[in-house]
Amino acid sequence: MNTSAELLKELRIDRSPPPPSRRGVWIGLGIGAAVLVVVALAAWALVGRDRGIEVRTAPVLALGSGGANASVLDATGYVTARRMATVSAKITGKVREIRIEEGQRVEAGEIMATLDPVDADAQRDLATAQLGAARSQATGVQAQLREAEANAARLASLVKQQLVSKAQYDQAVAQRDSLRAQLVTAQRNAKVASDQLQIAENGVDNTIVRAPFAGVVIAKAAQPGEIVSPLSAGGGFTRTGIGTIVDMDSLEVEVDVGESYIGRVQPKMPVVATLNAYPDWKIPGEVIAIIPTADRSKATVKVRIALGVRDPRIVPDMGVKVSFLESAKPESSQRQGVRVPAAALVQRDGKQVAFALGDDDVARMREVKTGRALGDDRQVLSGLAAGDLVVLDPPAALVDGGKVRVVADAADR
Repeated sequence: MNTSAELLKELRIDRSPPPPSRRGVWIGLGIGAAVLVVVALAAWALVGRDRGIEVRTAPVLALGSGGANASVLDATGYVTARRMATVSAKITGKVREIRIEEGQRVEAGEIMATLDPVDADAQRDLATAQLGAARSQATGVQAQLREAEANAARLASLVKQQLVSKAQYDQAVAQRDSLRAQLVTAQRNAKVASDQLQIAENGVDNTIVRAPFAGVVIAKAAQPGEIVSPLSAGGGFTRTGIGTIVDMDSLEVEVDVGESYIGRVQPKMPVVATLNAYPDWKIPGEVIAIIPTADRSKATVKVRIALGVRDPRIVPDMGVKVSFLESAKPESSQRQGVRVPAAALVQRDGKQVAFALGDDDVARMREVKTGRALGDDRQVLSGLAAGDLVVLDPPAALVDGGKVRVVADAADR
């Protein structure tokens, strides 16, 4: 029985899936490897390939272009005011009222502060009383003189008629002359009293502090109740000024130019000033004067420059950069060569070269011949043409025919 059952089992159909063959496995592995290769190539194409050296570029300009003359020298300095004053009272006194604040504009003669006028008023009242007394005395003497003159005139006619003695007449004449002298003295005393009253009036006026010229208040130095004096009393408890005002119409620029370059600067020379606070604002101006003395410690010469505009943004002590411009030249010499940023010129193998950028983002090395310095630029006589794009600060790895990638262009020069 067991043998028959076993035979029947062997005759049953096996419906389980057959095992995979080796050929199918190898085909699957090949397909997977091909997919991986395609993905790797795509990744390399997007990320791994050489995108070039990152560089900055600037255009090459025709010499004399850009709407301004070329800069021959740059210097730094500060905005200064030729007319600035710390206003103080003419007398020592206690401040009663302050009428100014920082930033306020005042006109010439406008009241800035007042001092306590008690002493000045008392002195004026005393001078007024003395003047009144002197004038009263002069009036009394003048009345006595009129009487003496009339008496002398009567006695003169009587002495001719021998009705009075000559001694009486002489006494009347002496009295008249004495009163005349007294009247002159009284009148002079009245004049002195009048002058003293005027001085006392000036003393009262000195308690009022006025602006000497029109300007803007940049400092308020005193407060009501403080003692101010035109001279320092020491100890730090006495103020020497009420406030400081600046005439904004007198603002100019002072720069220090190195002794080695002062020969490039001439009076009336055009300049362009750029405030550190507003680097995009170009202010025209011209040289006023070259101060004929040098600073031994810094080896510089001071140059005064007038600004061509008046603007509330320009305030004293602002930092400023000044570019001295060359004078206009004939067209033939002015446009000789091109103007290239000095940062684009480098030395390679003992030659001065620049890298010009082509349409295919490939840098081509060109040997150049340079001329004079033009501030931050240089004159290039050969090797480049107006309109070319040059690489700024070419890295050492950049070679002729090297591929580059422009990341930023230089600002408009």
